Amino acid sequence: MIAQYVPVLLAFVFAALVAGSLVGLSALLGRGRLHAARKQETFESGMPLLDSSRKRVSVKFFVVAMVFIVFDVEVAFLFPWAVSVRGLLAEGDASVLLDGLIFLVLLAIGYVYLWREGAFDWSRRGSET
Repeated sequence: MIAQYVPVLLAFVFAALVAGSLVGLSALLGRGRLHAARKQETFESGMPLLDSSRKRVSVKFFVVAMVFIVFDVEVAFLFPWAVSVRGLLAEGDASVLLDGLIFLVLLAIGYVYLWREGAFDWSRRGSET
């Protein structure tokens, strides 16, 4: 029983040896790091840094990012559902349409709620940093 796991163990050992040898060879043969102050500066698209990166940012920007991710993931769930609808309808399962409708109604309710709460109102965002 244990003999069937020997190839897996050998693969892990081989991977560890290859990774260790590559890191070791890089440390031995590679050039030393230059610790110049110019090398440690922040670099953004070829332009020197104009302002400090340690500024306060409004929480609303993070809220918008989370809302985008939630809606993006929910829409991503619609694609597999849409693919499986044809097969389920062919089998006579019409409840799949009701499930999709309920999902879309809940998605719309969440969207309307966020709209009324002002999550998409960009005009108020500039003054609250």
